[in-house]
Amino acid sequence: MILFKMREKILISTAYLPTVEYFSLIAKAGEVIVEREENYLKQTYRNRCYILSAHGPQLLSVPVYLGSLHKTPVKDIRIDYSKRWQQVHLRAITASYKSSPYFDYYFEDIERVISQDSKFLLELNMKLTESVLEILKINKPVSYTTVFEPVEDSENDFRYKIKPKAESCFTEKEYIQVFNNGTGFVPRLSILDLIFNIGPDAVSFL
Repeated sequence: MILFKMREKILISTAYLPTVEYFSLIAKAGEVIVEREENYLKQTYRNRCYILSAHGPQLLSVPVYLGSLHKTPVKDIRIDYSKRWQQVHLRAITASYKSSPYFDYYFEDIERVISQDSKFLLELNMKLTESVLEILKINKPVSYTTVFEPVEDSENDFRYKIKPKAESCFTEKEYIQVFNNGTGFVPRLSILDLIFNIGPDAVSFL
């Protein structure tokens, strides 16, 4: 298993209930800075995650208003509540994890945040990230960027390295999952999969 090394500071994108890899980076950083000045990118973890259902990985996507054809800063992306995405997501999470060992311990925390009607995607993502960090008992300073810095080949810049269709150097430590249909461990799922299945020991898998 390839592990991330300790870093003084990392730069990451905002993300909706992101992967174990995302939280592994946070756990091993002294300081975390979330990008808020970039232009929003579609079809990324910024507004989506994957959970493991009885039928395999299931996509959960937060609908957003993209405004005009002009590029929109991620900090200005508003959530579209004309679609009943909250009910869909909460039902899907319940169906996938209600039989997992630690669902009853943590679901209410996640449900509370999703049900709050946050206006902006960035706000929703940060609240969920803070809730997960509290569950994992990880206390790290997390702040936002104030200006957009050009992308560099920096080992501390992960804004565009963690993507649904991109290869990753991070290999997850396997654990027992409620649904794997006999096909073996399914990686690159939302952190929810690890939390609901492993509980208090989840942080040791980061």
